[in-house]
Amino acid sequence: MRHLFLINPRAGRGTQVRRIYAMAEELRRRHGERCDCLLTGGPGGAERLARQAARSGEEVRLYACGGDGTLHEAVNGAAPFPNAAVTVIPCGTGNDLLKNFGADAARFSDAENLWNGPDFPLDLIDCGGRYCLTIACCGIDAAVAEGVHRFDRLPLLRGRGSYLASAAEQALLHPIARRWTLALDGAEETGDYALAALCNGRYYGGGSMPAPEARMDDGVLQAVVVRAVSRGQFLRLFGPYSAGNWRTLPPELIRVVPARTLTVRAEEDIVTCLDGECARRREVTMGLAPVRLRFFGPAGCDPNATAR
Repeated sequence: MRHLFLINPRAGRGTQVRRIYAMAEELRRRHGERCDCLLTGGPGGAERLARQAARSGEEVRLYACGGDGTLHEAVNGAAPFPNAAVTVIPCGTGNDLLKNFGADAARFSDAENLWNGPDFPLDLIDCGGRYCLTIACCGIDAAVAEGVHRFDRLPLLRGRGSYLASAAEQALLHPIARRWTLALDGAEETGDYALAALCNGRYYGGGSMPAPEARMDDGVLQAVVVRAVSRGQFLRLFGPYSAGNWRTLPPELIRVVPARTLTVRAEEDIVTCLDGECARRREVTMGLAPVRLRFFGPAGCDPNATAR
């Protein structure tokens, strides 16, 4: 078996590369396994390298060494190949995927806990041919994610602080709602909406929890739809929404329901975010992917540890 460490050299402000190389070398020395390290280079690098490794047909374990963006790329490169399994060694600022594992998230930092860990087949969201492991969203939450990277350059706002700063900017300086046509499991409606999301995992934005009931391996996705709100309502309701307390919010404003497909159409660009990676388009269709991801992790860990 081959173990391949895909290292984002920019993650963790570039401080993690030596640590990952040393970790891979120790794994090779202790267990006699083939361990290779590759730097991702730039945007799309982890996806390209993961696909190349998986296409060989050799059994390969891929370690995405970075944040959620590096993992997103590795997933898209490896998911179609049954000989490839993926995990993450957290080196980024968000690491929202690992929050689903609760207290066991810390165990992913050491490859010794991962190299022979069991597979946890996880569902995926398919969004126009791109796979999403945690949450695919459109609207103000996606716009917030799009703005996070600007604030993350400021030392005092790194991580969760950059998300909160971007959320405040969107709420105070930009329109919160847009005119959309939604189709939820084929049932179409048109109106003004703040956001629409399809959730496999429970976290985004450094720890916000829009769908606390979501489970990552049950073949069911959770749709979150929020209608137009005023700036005052947004600022007042953001806290409970972020904490996973959507049931305490006005039911005429928010719905969280099981769903298989969600389509959003508009006459202007819709900001769409998949696992923190953003794009713009005028029609978005997302749903349960026909493939699952071979994800591996420490023995005994549970991707639904924090589900309510």
